Amino acid sequence: MIKLFYVIFMNLFRAPYMIPKMRYQANHPEKYSEKKRYSLVCHAIKLMNRTGRIHTKSYGEENLPKEGGYLMYPNHQGKYDALGIILTHKNTCSFVMDKVKSNMILVSEIVDLVQGKRLDRTDVRQAMSVLNEVAEEVKEGRRYIIFPEGDYIFNNKNQMAPFKAGCFKCALKSKAPIVPVALIDSYKVFNSFKLGKVTTQVHYLQPLLYEEYKNLKTVEIAKIVQERIGTVIEEYSFSKNTYRKD
Repeated sequence: MIKLFYVIFMNLFRAPYMIPKMRYQANHPEKYSEKKRYSLVCHAIKLMNRTGRIHTKSYGEENLPKEGGYLMYPNHQGKYDALGIILTHKNTCSFVMDKVKSNMILVSEIVDLVQGKRLDRTDVRQAMSVLNEVAEEVKEGRRYIIFPEGDYIFNNKNQMAPFKAGCFKCALKSKAPIVPVALIDSYKVFNSFKLGKVTTQVHYLQPLLYEEYKNLKTVEIAKIVQERIGTVIEEYSFSKNTYRKD
């Protein structure tokens, strides 16, 4: 949280230029291509990272499907999660986020630039409508990030909460590949008390193809995805502890 205020303060001089530029492009998708708007989001993230001494490493990019739409399901650690994925995901993608949190300045601009979805967790009908929209867009070739935990705990130290099975319904409807994404130390950026240099990791794991999950229940799919992510996090924790002992 300290780093978030620090990054905001150190970039205040850019706000009069960057925020209006982002808002204008977000409001005029007919003038600016999806790739152009995505590039602007990445530029904004890079500026924040440079100021906040934030470095993000990515692994497994070769696992991302080369063609067509797909759904990425990462563990959820904090405000930096979607930014870390966007920064390391070369092709354009979008994300689903909580409607209340999406209305903050800069966050709102980023959501609109990538044409993200705002989900009202208090309205089941609206939430289902959003997931149906995502499924249809994924069928058409778009790529989306959905956080199956729904929310995150402050300073969660790479711990996961149970995945919500309902968000996997849009995967079944879209019949698209599911890409589990393991985020490591992402919570340290804006959701901890750490102020110094931070290095986060984004691991794109082997996709789960429709043929592999089409006969499974959403609860079973959620369990598989969470276990794959958990394995990567456990391996990281084990290697870190081993290094410390040595």
